[in-house]
Amino acid sequence: MSRDHRRELPPADLRTAGRSDWQTLRSLFPYLWAWKGRVAIALGCLVAAKMANVGVPIVLKSIIDWLAPMASGTPTALRTPMGPLIQPGPLGDHPVVLAVAVPAALLVSYGLLRLATSLFTELREFVFAKVTQRAVRTVSLQVFGHLHALSLRFHLDRQTGGLTRDVERGSRGISTLVSYTLYSILPTLVEVLLVLGWLATHYEAWFAGITVVALTTYIVWTVTVTNWRTHFRREMNDLDSKANTRAIDSLLNYETVKYFGNEAFEANRYDESLQRWERAAVRSQTSLSLLNTGQSAIIATAVTMMVWRATVGVVEGRMSLGDLVLVNAFMIQLYIPLNFLGVLYREIKQSLTDIEKMFGMLDANREVDDVADAPALRLAKSVAAVGPEVRFEKVSFSYQPDRQILRAISFVIAPGTTVAVVGSSGAGKSTLARLLYRFYDVNEGRITIDGQDLRQVTQASLRAAIGIVPQDTVLFNDSIAYNIAYGRPGATQDQVEAAARSAQLHDFIARLPQGYDTPVGERGLKLSGGEKQRVAIARMLLKDPPILVLDEATSALDSSNEQAIQQALREAAARRTTLVIAHRLSTVVDANLIIVLEDGQIVQQGTHDALLLQGGRYSELWAMQARDDGKL
Repeated sequence: MSRDHRRELPPADLRTAGRSDWQTLRSLFPYLWAWKGRVAIALGCLVAAKMANVGVPIVLKSIIDWLAPMASGTPTALRTPMGPLIQPGPLGDHPVVLAVAVPAALLVSYGLLRLATSLFTELREFVFAKVTQRAVRTVSLQVFGHLHALSLRFHLDRQTGGLTRDVERGSRGISTLVSYTLYSILPTLVEVLLVLGWLATHYEAWFAGITVVALTTYIVWTVTVTNWRTHFRREMNDLDSKANTRAIDSLLNYETVKYFGNEAFEANRYDESLQRWERAAVRSQTSLSLLNTGQSAIIATAVTMMVWRATVGVVEGRMSLGDLVLVNAFMIQLYIPLNFLGVLYREIKQSLTDIEKMFGMLDANREVDDVADAPALRLAKSVAAVGPEVRFEKVSFSYQPDRQILRAISFVIAPGTTVAVVGSSGAGKSTLARLLYRFYDVNEGRITIDGQDLRQVTQASLRAAIGIVPQDTVLFNDSIAYNIAYGRPGATQDQVEAAARSAQLHDFIARLPQGYDTPVGERGLKLSGGEKQRVAIARMLLKDPPILVLDEATSALDSSNEQAIQQALREAAARRTTLVIAHRLSTVVDANLIIVLEDGQIVQQGTHDALLLQGGRYSELWAMQARDDGKL
């Protein structure tokens, strides 16, 4: 990647504007509805679990109403939700029925309802687990694929740490949102409706009224305060991403930090980010304490009023002790999950924010995209022997409107020939390779391969036809074999070793204790610059494409290895169409055509000998290189 290109790119925020929560939910819904059968079963289990849960205090009321008069020695008729169960006589009249049968049945019912609550809850989670995880997997994979499909400009502007953290939080946010909604919010809503229905039909209006007012107050307080404090949490997460980005960037440039002894400087920069995050986290936590205090006050007031009304009913003879226990159990059972509503609402809002960021990546437009129904690049059968023809026709291009990089460039790389482009740094040489790869589209003119405009064919087929040895080689943090085989996934070990031999790399690998399984480290930093470049050459040779792009392919090699590699590259280029980008003119003297590029324009072109006879810029560059080599 050339240095001039990095200067050309403007800072840009390619994320889309924030979407609403409903838009985010609508985007997520199709991923869940794809499993509508499982969703329906899970919802059925949810309702069954809550009906069983509401039935537990009702049965407990019946047990207490049965046992209370017996404890006082004056049994009375046991009333159940269905009416009188039995009219007992004196305690000794029906010892089996009174002392064993009815309590045993109620106790068994109580136990079965509790078991059913747990059983249906676990069954719901068992059924729905695949829905949640598949949605997470599908969305994550789609985002990953989309990120690879975005233009080079996006990836040069992005910060790796923040981007990966957004994807990670978005994936986790889907799981959190679905889990909290299905496992907490919906069950609580169903339970509230069941409890309100029971209170309204079996007791005075006070009970249902207190419950409705308390719930309304609780929800309004929770939503209002949570919305107020959401920006604290969002700010905290943004600062967390920035701190993480700064840390990763520093660690990725570990050697540079060491070169300049800037460990303390990097630690201070990281601490500045952490300090801002700390302040935001403190504000978030203190506002959470305010939210929890208000919620507790509302719950305590409501429960007290409910128990007071039930106590009055018992004293006046309108309600039994079982009713008092039932009302209290209902409120405790209802408000325990509601006590976490603030946390749930906050987490759901945060999950929606995180998912919004991830879906925002999917909304990022592809700067370079295939046209509708674009065909694959078609190459003639003879291409395998000679390579295709590549044409640049009046190509103009700029990364920024205020600075032109290429100006009406036109040249032809004939099938099976090598064209070299030379010139000063920043002249636009590496830009030609990026346009050929269609990392960007030209502003004017066109580039063709065998007469086919690159913009009219699929990018996948185009890039499959081109192999490159870049100026800056970056390797995966894996083995040497993996990095070579990346040129042709599925290649055999023999093919990998043959490519390594052609790149003058096999003998070096054979001397390593782990051989081809030797890990290369982060970005290949365990290898020298020349070793990394030879891996890149081997990877390109293994791919065996009809078009080669060599961007300073031997710049990091010593003289002896460079000569051997140059011979291997000449052999590889003999039956391919090759574009060579070079600073060292001695590496391109055998090229069929040499193009001298200055300030984005072709100032000279011809063979090496012809250009030397012409004089001009090429002759000047040759003379300067000769003087430099003489000094060495």
